[in-house]
Amino acid sequence: MEQNKINLTIDGRQVSVNPGTTILEAAKSCGIDIPTLCHIHLEGTCVNSHPASCRMCVVEVAGRRNLAPACATACMEGMEVHTSSLRVLKARRVILELILSNHPHDCLICPKSGNCELQNLARRLKINETPFDGGERSCHPIDKSVSIVRDMNKCILCRRCETMCNDVQTVGAIGAIGRGFETTIGPAFGLKLSESECTYCGQCVAVCPVGALTEVDNTSRLIKDLANPDKVCIVQVAPAVRVAIGEEFGYPAGTIVTGKLVTALKKLGFDYVFDTDFAADLTIMEEGTELLGRLQRFLSGDKTVKLPILTSCCPAWVNFFEHQFPDMLDIPSTARSPQQMFGSIAKTYWAEKMGIPREKIVVVSIMPCLAKKYECGRDEFKVDGNPDVDYSLTTRELAELIKETNTEHEVLEDSEFDAPLGESTGASVIFGATGGVMEAALRTAYELHTGKTLDKVDFREVRGLEGMRSASIDMDGFELKVGIAHGLGNARKMLEDIRSGKSEYHAIEIMACPGGCIGGGGQPLHHGNIEILNARARALYDADKNKPLRKSHENPYIKKLYEEFLGEPLSEKAHALLHTNYFNKSK
Repeated sequence: MEQNKINLTIDGRQVSVNPGTTILEAAKSCGIDIPTLCHIHLEGTCVNSHPASCRMCVVEVAGRRNLAPACATACMEGMEVHTSSLRVLKARRVILELILSNHPHDCLICPKSGNCELQNLARRLKINETPFDGGERSCHPIDKSVSIVRDMNKCILCRRCETMCNDVQTVGAIGAIGRGFETTIGPAFGLKLSESECTYCGQCVAVCPVGALTEVDNTSRLIKDLANPDKVCIVQVAPAVRVAIGEEFGYPAGTIVTGKLVTALKKLGFDYVFDTDFAADLTIMEEGTELLGRLQRFLSGDKTVKLPILTSCCPAWVNFFEHQFPDMLDIPSTARSPQQMFGSIAKTYWAEKMGIPREKIVVVSIMPCLAKKYECGRDEFKVDGNPDVDYSLTTRELAELIKETNTEHEVLEDSEFDAPLGESTGASVIFGATGGVMEAALRTAYELHTGKTLDKVDFREVRGLEGMRSASIDMDGFELKVGIAHGLGNARKMLEDIRSGKSEYHAIEIMACPGGCIGGGGQPLHHGNIEILNARARALYDADKNKPLRKSHENPYIKKLYEEFLGEPLSEKAHALLHTNYFNKSK
């Protein structure tokens, strides 16, 4: 056996693990699957919770009187563990039967049916009847916000959502309230999610094992719009969607299905299928110019300039700093997100070119994110009550709709996005991974700042899945210091450094979700598998590498947009259509 290792036996197998390893982790390392409902662990990130609240993972440890929760019990030298003794099996069945006794039996119409961990576990343990039925059950009103539906009648008190909201994201929008049958997980003082500090990042939805937290489903609304002959329905597709939706159809994680996705959307009935990547290139032009403007003022000795500039592509992150850091609203870039830039351009520039009235156009976005649903409804992104983007569907919603139409994904031919709002560069594709927005901005900022051609466009120093990263970029003699954070808990640390004057960064990219958009709350569930996130990220960088143009300012359709319509970056017209304001939402 190796030195500095702990040696034990699990179900008769010799196992050697590092100190601090839990029984659950040790069992997994040797191929033994212990069931659990509350435990979540995303290797390589800060997402690691073992509250031991569900007790489904109990095991028998020789010499110990009571059963031990495997997720919260550390391995000890010489420990003898039994994961499937009769005592353990009986305990798990009773625990599950008790959970089911306070759970609605509406699986046929539950949005999580077929992808419910409680349902799967009941099938695995062969629970065919519920002996504890007939008593009192919880009865809570359903809380429906613009992005998330919260049905606490289905909550099993696993506390995963609380872990994500409080420990990982440090938002603090929800927590345990009450006792007994009145116990619920939600905002304090009986508030609704829309009245709380919820950012709508959707990470609570992504980890909920049952139907207690789900996204607001807009597919019925979409079907009505597609069937309306008086409407022109156009759709935009975010970069992270194309490397994840294939998982819903049996493709390996990270498979790029862009062409098939375009074909599927056209078969659904969309009049035009466009690419959010076009708007991502546009975002770089506006945000990059804003960065350079602040840097020039800083280098000329202007002490009033606000640095570091913060990216503003992520609506959950925007909602976070509006609630939590209202004293710093003048630091982030004022550039809208690519979703909103697309909608604004589609209902002005494109509408004029096509001769279609704004009111007749329905703009739908396919996003990896639940906060995008919220962002569509913000008042500042409307003209006389008409939103720039009418509504957003998640990757999961679109996958379900494609399945509903009996579209066989694997036999679909590849199609191209429609022009001109479907043309993009490699810089825009990598927006979907943490560090991608910063890398795209650096490619353009370097050339605009130095006037020199950037031959090496891969800024690998800003890539990766570490929660916080930093890099120093040589801008022809000037050292540009940049920071990257994903996960709002990591964002908070960077913001607190800025507030206290400790930050030395000139620019910071922040994404709310682990991994960035590839790990968004609306993506196919990765169930804590870090390799899935890695595969999605690799696919985005491969797509970037294979693009003929890899810098946003080289996009000929972006150049034409400025020549024909906007004038130049940060012009009065560009500012009106492509920029926004932020608001104090502190409670």
